[in-house]
Amino acid sequence: MTPSKFDHPPHTTPRREVWFESDGARLFALDVGQGHPVVFLHGGLADHRAALFRVAKLADTHRLLCPDLRGSGRSIHTGPLSWDRLADDVAALLGHLGVEHAVIGGTSMGSAVALRVALRHPRLLRGLILMSPLYPGAERPMAEAVTAALRAMGEAGERALEQGVESLRPLFERLPSPVRDVALEMMLGFDAGSVAASTRFLARREQPMHSVRELESFDVPVMVLPGIDPQHPAEVAELYLRHLRHPVRVELTSPDMLERVERFCRELDGRPSR
Repeated sequence: MTPSKFDHPPHTTPRREVWFESDGARLFALDVGQGHPVVFLHGGLADHRAALFRVAKLADTHRLLCPDLRGSGRSIHTGPLSWDRLADDVAALLGHLGVEHAVIGGTSMGSAVALRVALRHPRLLRGLILMSPLYPGAERPMAEAVTAALRAMGEAGERALEQGVESLRPLFERLPSPVRDVALEMMLGFDAGSVAASTRFLARREQPMHSVRELESFDVPVMVLPGIDPQHPAEVAELYLRHLRHPVRVELTSPDMLERVERFCRELDGRPSR
């Protein structure tokens, strides 16, 4: 794979492509850097490059694992999706690499997958990073801006299946630069069938947990970075923070945000899962 200007850490950082099998699918991940492992998961209608766009700096000090979630990027999948299946794929990646414990995080949809990994595979966890979470738990209604965004993604996925991935362009062109440039570059590599599968899943608005009270079971530090737009309501992050046993709050707009994420991961180096 040829790196783009958006997805590469420093040229001196070791970089490996990983292909692994999970539940009948051949899935892709990028393995960058050295040190204690950190998994970071992209959001919907994205791939590993969106994760790198957020946290590539972690590869300076850690082994950063950025998979293409099933049905995204190079992880082609046109069948049904579930939070459990996506969480099991992360566990399969770590098993394939012989990684016993990791800090696991993600942004937007990726934060929900990370949350489901923590609930389903707690033994894998050193710590958790939840950036721009949007799911308050199935016992609570989702914000109207969130449901509208997920519905729009579902409609866009059906158009992509009928007209090709170029039909997604209007959806991405509304984003601010430089996020828009990253999204448009990713779009060109999407598989239309996978886009339809992943957006149908999101449009169903299933949630990765029944109740926010499930967060009380996490006995590891959890960094929460509240969203800054209506599609990622800050209120959801505040709800999480009230139910976590070891919460760490960081603002996405903080000028030292990446340094604080890196310090959070460094402080967990060598910590066993619980």
